[in-house]
Amino acid sequence: MVPRYSRPEMAAIWSPAERYRIWFEIEALAAEAMGELGTIPKDAARAIRERGGPRAAAISDADVERIDEIERVTRHDVIAFLTWLGEGIGEEARFMHQGMTSSDVLDTCLAVQMVRAADLLIAGVERVMAALKARALEHAHTPTIGRSHGIHAEPTTFGLKLAGHYAEFARNRERLRAARAEVATCAISGPVGTFASVDPRVEAFVAGKLGLAVEPASTQVIPRDRHAAFFAALAVVAGGVERLATEVRHLQRSEVREAEEFFHAGQKGSSAMPHKRNPVLSENLTGLARLVRGYCMPALENVALWHERDISHSSVERVIGPDATIALDFALHRLAGMMEKLTIYPERMTENLESLGGVVHSQKVLLALTQAGLSREESYAAVQRAAMETWTKLGKPDARDFRANLLTIPEVAARMDAAALEAAMDPKRDFRHVDTILERVFAGA
Repeated sequence: MVPRYSRPEMAAIWSPAERYRIWFEIEALAAEAMGELGTIPKDAARAIRERGGPRAAAISDADVERIDEIERVTRHDVIAFLTWLGEGIGEEARFMHQGMTSSDVLDTCLAVQMVRAADLLIAGVERVMAALKARALEHAHTPTIGRSHGIHAEPTTFGLKLAGHYAEFARNRERLRAARAEVATCAISGPVGTFASVDPRVEAFVAGKLGLAVEPASTQVIPRDRHAAFFAALAVVAGGVERLATEVRHLQRSEVREAEEFFHAGQKGSSAMPHKRNPVLSENLTGLARLVRGYCMPALENVALWHERDISHSSVERVIGPDATIALDFALHRLAGMMEKLTIYPERMTENLESLGGVVHSQKVLLALTQAGLSREESYAAVQRAAMETWTKLGKPDARDFRANLLTIPEVAARMDAAALEAAMDPKRDFRHVDTILERVFAGA
């Protein structure tokens, strides 16, 4: 992922130096377990830890280049690393990697990285949730128009809009927690996963020290359905990011202007038009969400590997592991910051709500007429007639509002007077259960 969309905390997880530190820890832990079991001398395990540990901890760009140099000869990354590590350990280095295969190191390392990445992503989701909750409670009873198909439907509150997004991100947090558990497995089972040359107790020891579970049947690689589920969860979270970003993009349109991204002092919206205030953050989030979703399909295609192992998944994961998690991590924190500072215009919301002359209250009139004795079909026809008359003449000299048009219809006037219509169309009726919904959404939050 390009630095522009990378937060240092997430990028560090995927750096070559950090990858090699994790590789060392896996090798050192396996050696310590083997030392206790008598597979290798305890002194050798101690030397690996004492001499290799500082070397791995202090790995530099020059060291990474040295490993790359070795790999250009060996054509094998794990062997190149073991060779470099052995240069600092000495004779006891021959006891490293006993009975293990490269997948034991690579797959266990990837599990550690994905778990750490998941922890950061969960923290990012929780920051988004905190921002949404604060703004939802702030505007719990701020009236706004609800839209279906992009068209005015019925009144809602801005707080309820945000509460719905909060609930989605609460579900996304659980998806990430499940995805974290899905990939938190360790495999130290040797070629084709039979433990022929490494004791299963070594795997259990390494797994316990790394906070992972033991993979029940690793074949030689950890099954990639786990990884597919992880990236699928990331894709769903990205969908939630885009849904909220799309809402903000719509609300910021000049014709709507109910909310907009915070415009900083000194910020410029256009190189040509000084008046522009563009929704650049939400548009950026939409693009990042597309990237993250795009990484899901290769992860799904990685599931079908040949027999006990192939490496067709390897090149894919070297790209999608860092890129998907870095992009989503950046997007979550950008989204949280956007919502924390979102500029909201309640007065404009009220203007828009009333801009169609009151037709947004049509259902309430329909129900009142059925209660007054008119059939549903007759009620619908009468209310729609008044609504279309109001809609098509908006802004014209002979325009009347919805209430006035309703009273020109004999079937309505015979059953409801102006006061009854006002009571039926009282906006307060739309918001009677707002607090109930908010309590359900934020219960225990």
